[in-house]
Amino acid sequence: MVDCCSAPGLTPLEDALSHLLGSLDITSLQHQERAIEDALDHVLAQDVISECNIPSLDNSAMDGYAVKSVDAIEGNTLTMVAKVFAGHPIDQTIQSGQCARIMTGAPVPAGCDAVIMQENCSVAGDNDALITINQAPKAGENIRRAGEDISVGQSVLKKGRRLTPSDIGLLASLGFANVSVYKALKVALISTGDELKKPGQALSPGQFFESNGYTVKALLSRLNVEIIDFGIIADDLELLTQAFTEADQLADVVITSGGVSVGEADYTKTVIENIGKIEFWKLAIKPGKPFAFGQLKSSYFIGLPGNPVSALVTLHQLAAPMIRKLSGEHAKAPLRFNAISKTKLRKRPGRTDFQRGVYETDANGQLVVQATGSQGSGILSSISAANCYIILEQERGHVESGETVTIEPFDALLG
Repeated sequence: MVDCCSAPGLTPLEDALSHLLGSLDITSLQHQERAIEDALDHVLAQDVISECNIPSLDNSAMDGYAVKSVDAIEGNTLTMVAKVFAGHPIDQTIQSGQCARIMTGAPVPAGCDAVIMQENCSVAGDNDALITINQAPKAGENIRRAGEDISVGQSVLKKGRRLTPSDIGLLASLGFANVSVYKALKVALISTGDELKKPGQALSPGQFFESNGYTVKALLSRLNVEIIDFGIIADDLELLTQAFTEADQLADVVITSGGVSVGEADYTKTVIENIGKIEFWKLAIKPGKPFAFGQLKSSYFIGLPGNPVSALVTLHQLAAPMIRKLSGEHAKAPLRFNAISKTKLRKRPGRTDFQRGVYETDANGQLVVQATGSQGSGILSSISAANCYIILEQERGHVESGETVTIEPFDALLG
């Protein structure tokens, strides 16, 4: 067992995230009006206040008969004097001894304070205008009251909420054709490395297909940002300077993968220091030790590690919360649960380990989890096959089968 001091020079993930988010300026976010059909996944720029009641008036929760509850005594027979359909209110007031045939969603006529299910009454003889009560209702039974869902003046959606499909439906039900949202963030992507080739190209000895750019772009697409893809830039100081300068002018955030280590051919640090300021961190997490954050002249900068799993984990745990905040979103902390490890997990103390796992509920209702095989930072299949992180604390060592561990189920960005 070790404490933080046993890993000198390493920054805990929580400290890195707190510092990163605290460095962001969100005082001048721009917003715009968008039609609700084009507002999915955008972030609300102001609270949505209802201008109407939902339901707009008292209506029937089912097909049946609208009655006065004091008349609807078991065995009594009432005279049906009207039929009421959804969208077609009637002016008639139902009197004592009378009832109205009513359909689901139809306005409850004046004089009625309950609806009897059609199964709880019967037609008396051959005359369908005479209805016998077989089970007496209570006052208010089967009536949906005006405003019981949403009332006039109620705040229904809060500023900073990323709109979901059900939110769009809710806005429509309230009569809003447009909504105020923050403008989509512009994010520039740059992949660096002479060894990288695009999928579909021929590989020479020592070269690899570039995957990080595709992974980053796919995840960010779920945050509804405008992506500016610079593709692969060779390890050349002049080319990288040109790409970073242009990206800084076009984007709100510039994200790179690779080039944030200490290799002789990693020019990212030199370029960034020439046109901005940067902090290089060695994170106390695994995978994802090398990470960079800083500011260019007009944008923020994130430097992800080059190894595929390291890039994805740091993107998800650090860059995504940053993107959410810069987009105006009030994001919540991820959900984490305790689970029982089904297998032994290998770990050395010193860094918080984000192992990739599959969790499920066993026959006893207990959450259990097991790793997805080899956990190397270059094994992208380990996260593709997973549905959660197994988060092993910084000071923790090997985990035996049957021990309790913390899991973080993948959210909508990874799932």
